[in-house]
Amino acid sequence: MQLLLLILTLFYLQSCTIINTFDKNYRKKEIATFIDNHIQKTKLNMLLSMKVASLSTGQTLYEKNSAKLLIPASTVKLFTSAASLYYLDSQHIFKTVISKKKNNIILHGGADPGLSTKNLDSLANIVAIKMANIDTLFIDDGILDSINYGKGWTWDEGSEQYSAPIGGLTLNGNCIDFLCSPSSPGQSVKIKLLPETGYVSFTNNSLTVLDTLNNKKLTIDRDWLNQTNHFQITGTIIEGNYIDTVKKNIYNPTQYTGLVFKELLKSRGFNIKKLQMKNFNEKTDTLAKHDSEPLLKHLKQMMYKSDNLTSELVIKYISANDTTKGNWDDGIDSVKMFLSEKVKIDTNSIRIADGSGLSRYNLISTNQVVELLKYINDTELKNEYKSILPSGNTRDTGLHRRLIKNSKRINAKTGTLSGVSCLSGYINSPKYGPLAFSIIINGFVGSVEPYRKFQDDICSWLMQD
Repeated sequence: MQLLLLILTLFYLQSCTIINTFDKNYRKKEIATFIDNHIQKTKLNMLLSMKVASLSTGQTLYEKNSAKLLIPASTVKLFTSAASLYYLDSQHIFKTVISKKKNNIILHGGADPGLSTKNLDSLANIVAIKMANIDTLFIDDGILDSINYGKGWTWDEGSEQYSAPIGGLTLNGNCIDFLCSPSSPGQSVKIKLLPETGYVSFTNNSLTVLDTLNNKKLTIDRDWLNQTNHFQITGTIIEGNYIDTVKKNIYNPTQYTGLVFKELLKSRGFNIKKLQMKNFNEKTDTLAKHDSEPLLKHLKQMMYKSDNLTSELVIKYISANDTTKGNWDDGIDSVKMFLSEKVKIDTNSIRIADGSGLSRYNLISTNQVVELLKYINDTELKNEYKSILPSGNTRDTGLHRRLIKNSKRINAKTGTLSGVSCLSGYINSPKYGPLAFSIIINGFVGSVEPYRKFQDDICSWLMQD
């Protein structure tokens, strides 16, 4: 009887193994059939790299050119955010400090991605309570190096918000808001700056018009070629339109922050004789400080808004210490060390040039992306990491109006540059279980929409009941 039970047990286990193997192979074949047919049907002219893996078994369910290195655009932010959560606590805060030395005060930057005019105003209030007069306002941005632009950022990025310069002192995302509203027909468009500061000047050649017949797009361009903060405003606004806000980046974020702070102090009666940039190493007395929101909140905004400034500040910041200013080279080395030692990625076969993906020097494969996603899924960082990735159809993200059906079954990061479209993240598939996936497309011209639809069709099929 015991021998019979043993034989039956062994037969049952062997049968289960055969069934499981058959099921796994069937799933792989089913996914491959759909995706390969979809590629043939769409007939898109593109360089495609793709990988889908099961998070339950680790099995690769589909791959195509998964080892091929392509330009990843904002897919790089998946690496930056993972490394920052590894090196820094998710509740880490960035400190902006005001200190005193005799009748001088020092504004010490802490690489806070969210520092705002409102925060500076609160610090100015505290200074006004504690100081009677101020001789010199020193500005210390020495937590990071003085290189404001990343390697491989194209020369014609200009004054757009997404290419704002990087510095140890960052204010309002290193941008200024132009509030544009119509006046009377034939008159210049009304322009108001936020914050109102003398750091920025502009020539207003815009017009208010009666109708669309003479309407030309309102354009605001900084004289970035000569590295000034003078803007040219051209184009039109139709009479009766609402106020439009245009964000533009500024040159030299440290001076920008320092001058705005000086202006806030001046409004409180301080006659500051001198504004000077200086890295302070000597002992000073703390007057006030501002603590940022926790790192996790900044990372969520970084991934939702695809905020390049936060990405670059974070990658520099993780390399800063008492003897070394935060910089791109050391920050990227820190990311690579994390990928090599923890994720077990061969970093000789990856090129990371910045923290945001704005650089076209970046080269990454979908295999490397999926390996990262699989690693994170098996660590205590899993829930925090997934929380910073938007679901389908999330407003003000790259997934807005995309993947609307079963939208909660996906958490993913988009990536877009001219000729580049990417989507990578996690899918909770009712049929195939939890998945990690990455799709990187390069080498196309024209509209990005057909390539986004290609990605969405595949993800929607994996997400279906």
